[in-house]
Amino acid sequence: MTQMTPPSAEPPFLSLHTAVVLLTAFVIGLVMGGLTVLTGASVAAAVFVGLTVGGSSVPALRSLIGAAR
Repeated sequence: MTQMTPPSAEPPFLSLHTAVVLLTAFVIGLVMGGLTVLTGASVAAAVFVGLTVGGSSVPALRSLIGAAR
């Protein structure tokens, strides 16, 4: 019978806090871009709005979603 080796103690690529903040910013950007398209604006304008809103929401989300202690 083979013995199982324990997993390596390698740290995760992204912390849970960072993953939640980036995922939330991505969803906010998608929603705002979608709403912009629904207003009749061009797709390029919607992409610009989505990227701008998503990127600018990261600092606010970082401070609102507290890191695990």
